[in-house]
Amino acid sequence: MLEIRKSATTPRFYADHGLNPMSRSEQRVLGTIVRSGEIGQPALAKATGLAQQSISRIVKGLISIDAIAEGRKVMSGRRGQPGLAVRIRPEFAYSFGVALMTDAIAVALFDFSGTVVHEEHFDLPAMTRNAVLNTAEESIGQMVADHAIDESRIFGMGVSVSGRYIGPGAIYNTPRLLDDWALVAIDRLFEERFDMPVWVENDGNAAAVGESLVGAGRIYDNFAYLFVDTLLGGGIIMDHELMRGTNGNGGEIGLLLPQNIYQHPSLESLRQTLGEYGIEHAGVSEMIANFDIEWPGIDEWIAKTRSSFSLIASALAAILDPEAIVLGGRMPAELARRVIPHIDIYNDSRRGKPRALPRLVVSKAGGHASAIGAASLPLKDHFFAAAA
Repeated sequence: MLEIRKSATTPRFYADHGLNPMSRSEQRVLGTIVRSGEIGQPALAKATGLAQQSISRIVKGLISIDAIAEGRKVMSGRRGQPGLAVRIRPEFAYSFGVALMTDAIAVALFDFSGTVVHEEHFDLPAMTRNAVLNTAEESIGQMVADHAIDESRIFGMGVSVSGRYIGPGAIYNTPRLLDDWALVAIDRLFEERFDMPVWVENDGNAAAVGESLVGAGRIYDNFAYLFVDTLLGGGIIMDHELMRGTNGNGGEIGLLLPQNIYQHPSLESLRQTLGEYGIEHAGVSEMIANFDIEWPGIDEWIAKTRSSFSLIASALAAILDPEAIVLGGRMPAELARRVIPHIDIYNDSRRGKPRALPRLVVSKAGGHASAIGAASLPLKDHFFAAAA
């Protein structure tokens, strides 16, 4: 499994606050807490597989550095007094996420609890380096001021980008509308401008990581994520970890569909279908901003993409056997809810016993999926590991 294209710069956060990087056990405890919201120590021990003595020691240490705090009293299921649950302290650390799309950027401010403190979207006439970096810099500066963020508590920044990873480092082969970001070290461009460590990930993979941390991952350990945007992509989460494959490009779900045979279920194809009904938009961002589930053409697009969604879902169910398939990306939630009943996962029933199938669910992360996912990358990498 490949690692996230992470910054080579050690976050100043540790030295600024006299801290050492978290051990793997501490990361497992923090990851379990952030996905649970609030949890007692016996439940932490069960979820992580760590001994109760180890949990007690780790919890005390994390409380002492203000990474977590005591919460409400909870019953342990044993005789005696109830114990205190623990929860994440949101102000312990912050991260920023910047999503590079073909016609816009989104910027998100993320706190240590996995809450999106602030999020903004900016349509740009051209996705040049200067336009993107200047817009992101102004937005981030305003967020820091508006929310009175202690800058020493900013751990780092994640950047998501549409494109195929080619490496080494953070180099991507991007769509034509992102020519200025193709075949360059994207992390270095952002680090030079913002003077903080930067993580870079494909937009579908980043969104899947964010979903694992603050969305469907709070319910499901294993899921496939459909990133529905201008194009169709995705990511695969197994035991709360992103699967990248040999060359770092796992999760390219759109490539399951042969070209010119199946209608690709993308928001660009929806925009074109709506245009045939006189509902015209200059781009996908404009369509999303004005989205109305009752527009004429919605039902036709669902009918045209039904076979595509069904083929993709069936392949994912057969190959991965996940608990869930999540419809996300920039797909409006009300559209995803309308689509799900039309997706047919192919099944067989032998001796009257059909195989178990994944649930089809709408993304639970909320907000701009790839910006939230990008913001989650630094914190996921250093603090929030899978339970076991």
